Amino acid sequence: MSRMPGFTPTSAQDRAEGREPASFPQILDRCLATAMIAVDHERRITAFTRLAGELTGLSEEQALSQPSTVLPAPLPELLDNTLRHNEPIEDRHILLPAAGGVQFTVRVSTAVTRRGDGSAGGAVAVLHDLSPARHLDDNLRRLDRLASIGTLSASMAHEIKNAMVAIKTFVDLLIRKNQDSALADVVGREMRRIDSIVSQMLRFAGPAKPTFAPVRLHQLLDESLNLVQHHLEGRRIKLSRDFRADPDTLRGDVYQLQQAFLNLFFNALEAMGSNGELKVATEFLPAGGQETPRGPLLRVTVCDTGVGIAPEHLERLFDPFFTTKPNGTGLGLPITRRIVQEHQGAITVDSELNQGTTFVLLLPSAARQP
Repeated sequence: MSRMPGFTPTSAQDRAEGREPASFPQILDRCLATAMIAVDHERRITAFTRLAGELTGLSEEQALSQPSTVLPAPLPELLDNTLRHNEPIEDRHILLPAAGGVQFTVRVSTAVTRRGDGSAGGAVAVLHDLSPARHLDDNLRRLDRLASIGTLSASMAHEIKNAMVAIKTFVDLLIRKNQDSALADVVGREMRRIDSIVSQMLRFAGPAKPTFAPVRLHQLLDESLNLVQHHLEGRRIKLSRDFRADPDTLRGDVYQLQQAFLNLFFNALEAMGSNGELKVATEFLPAGGQETPRGPLLRVTVCDTGVGIAPEHLERLFDPFFTTKPNGTGLGLPITRRIVQEHQGAITVDSELNQGTTFVLLLPSAARQP
């Protein structure tokens, strides 16, 4: 790309403030609110806008006058093909690297620039970041699914609560005949948990209001694991506890948190079949670390040796109604994530086919540190 001999682009502001005349790439960057990269016939970068720097991770100093190979792949190849074949490329979707090993989608179009005699003088690439549009589309789809869940939950909760009246009456009669206090405590606690689960089905129809109180994490995990103990024994699954969090206190809704842990435990059981291993570990993360800039956290790790999750399913794992199980509802993990988020926490998953799955929960600790 060249300018007319003897022509030096300037602006009134440049003249008024006594600045040096602006270069052509600088004028281009001011005028174009888009990402644009230009190279000459020797594949050296002659123009590089600010937005191009944001997409490629390069500064203007790192790019201008440098060979196109400094650009992230496959941009050098696209520019080279444009010049070699003397033909533009339209609306090619490519992946560019971002921080943390993440990739984002960019739409690229190229064109050939001509000299005065009509020969190819270079190539121009215009880039459009498609990530915001994709995220908006994903969010709209999620909102549509959440609206469907809200409608479904409202109708189901009413019917289940009606059935619970008859069940509770029958259970009360059984407890009167069997005065085993331990059994009565377990049944009463489970009846309250079922009632809490039904209420959670309405979470997606409106904001949830968990009841926060001091919770001992290890006690809660022990009680939750006891509820699946007979399933573990029946399938000869080894259970490994590694509870190291000290202190292990947090503020939360005990029924909601128990539901979140049970969802993860049952998922692990279904993924393993027989003769597997379920590992549950805890750790206290003091404030001031890389993961704890806002205060101390409790980390809970639930790891299984099951079949794992296919890479193409990982992104949709927490989507409502998404399931790979023949009789699954696709609500367990979305509810689990919602519970964790309502406790100001976060949940992540790492999985590999035939190697197992690991869920990691980070929950704010109630411990006070100096």
